[in-house]
Amino acid sequence: MKKFVLAIFAMVFVFGVNGVSAQMKDDNPMVGGAAMYKTKDIVDNAVNSKDHTTLVAAVQAAGLVDTLKSKGPFTVFAPTNAAFAALPAGTVDTLLKPENKALLQKVLTYHVLAGNYDSKSIVKAIKKGKGTATFTTVAGGKLTAKLDGSSVVLTDEKGGMSRVTIADVKQSNGVIHVVDAVLLPN
Repeated sequence: MKKFVLAIFAMVFVFGVNGVSAQMKDDNPMVGGAAMYKTKDIVDNAVNSKDHTTLVAAVQAAGLVDTLKSKGPFTVFAPTNAAFAALPAGTVDTLLKPENKALLQKVLTYHVLAGNYDSKSIVKAIKKGKGTATFTTVAGGKLTAKLDGSSVVLTDEKGGMSRVTIADVKQSNGVIHVVDAVLLPN
């Protein structure tokens, strides 16, 4: 009987710890090899993602760090380093020059929505719009969202498309959705 009780206790302990571990993993998803903590703001999380070093450098060059550390809430469609690398040669270097700060700010804020839009609310808006939802960005431009299977695909004002590859990365001041292409305003 004693062995049976010990066996039950051991099973409960193992499954309980694994359940807590799985829950912690869900609460702090990995992006770019780093855990994203919902208690940290957008900037404090992004600086730890090895997949977003170009985005972080751009946010710093544009002078948007304080904005993205503020209360928000914000929804950020965060392009990866690969997304920036896919732009025409020299584009990123040109955008990062001090004389292009206003243009860089426009491009970056085109990836930001005022408010907290998780994937569920984006999909709901797409369904309500009979397959399409249009969102106004902080830059004042429009992004169109559609579903491709179960993936949200964004279309910018120039017709460029970007797929959400990691959704619903909660932050203390909003949510990040990782995207595979840089979105460009008119």
